Amino acid sequence: MSLLIEKEGILTTVQDLGREGYRDLGINPCGVMDRTAARLINILLGNDQSEAVLEFHFPAGSVVFERPVIFALGGADFDARLNGMKIENWRPYFTEPGAKLRFVNKSLGNRLYLSVHGGFSIDKWLGSCSTNLVAQAGGCNGRRLRSGDCIKFREQISAEQKFNYFISSSLIPFYRPFPTVRVVGGAELELLSKDSRRAFSESTYIVSNRSDRMGYRLTGAPLKLTESIELLSSAVSFGTIQLLPDGNLIVLMADHQTTGGYPRLGHVISLDQPLLAQLGPNDKVGFHLISIKEAEDLLVQFEDELNIFRIGCRFRANHLS
Repeated sequence: MSLLIEKEGILTTVQDLGREGYRDLGINPCGVMDRTAARLINILLGNDQSEAVLEFHFPAGSVVFERPVIFALGGADFDARLNGMKIENWRPYFTEPGAKLRFVNKSLGNRLYLSVHGGFSIDKWLGSCSTNLVAQAGGCNGRRLRSGDCIKFREQISAEQKFNYFISSSLIPFYRPFPTVRVVGGAELELLSKDSRRAFSESTYIVSNRSDRMGYRLTGAPLKLTESIELLSSAVSFGTIQLLPDGNLIVLMADHQTTGGYPRLGHVISLDQPLLAQLGPNDKVGFHLISIKEAEDLLVQFEDELNIFRIGCRFRANHLS
């Protein structure tokens, strides 16, 4: 045994970057809600960025490390305590056997991630460790983690192995309860009335309590199309913004379906999806339209910076070993 779920949280699951290549069979990708947080802490620990992590929602319960391990937290701030001492996100910690990690308060954000050096030893389903709750497959038998569950670490860690660096704030998403996320226009955006199109990019929307990992329902000023239309179901993805029949919006998230028939007004750019992923009920969000070229340039810049960070982590890890 390696990591013991001493007290289960409201929703703790095993996730990675998702299950790709099976959408034609109706199998959704799933995966982490906040891809940037998971990638960053895996890279920090010298792991492949696609290694499985634990995704916590608050209240998050507690875990016990039954073997020595180097771990890191990222994403939401749940006021983590290791053996009673406050610890921070975005930096590595070494623990001895028996160390207890618990989360006492939700300060910012709604999803926290835990990664361990070397990764967790978890069987893959269709090439991914991500938990698909609907299919009841992947992760830990396709379900949330419960008290008494144990997850093994892939590698043994010695006390001599130490990681003493942290993630630069320039790489960490600027989480906040009222972000304006950047969006590229969708196929049906032009079908909005003039007033509704202006409202789409100027209004404030509230995340409904009927939101989950599949999608966020947003409440705000109802939007209208210039004419009533029927659409064939077409491909959708993480970040697709759809117009519901009542004029409200839904933004598709990690557990989204593979196709949809509602008008697609836009797509939240991948760089801003973590800001959306950390929202919860009653948080607010606004949309800002940008071009595909702008979105691509922003992504390239971030990936370049992330690659420099990855190289630096590997160099320092090799130097310390």
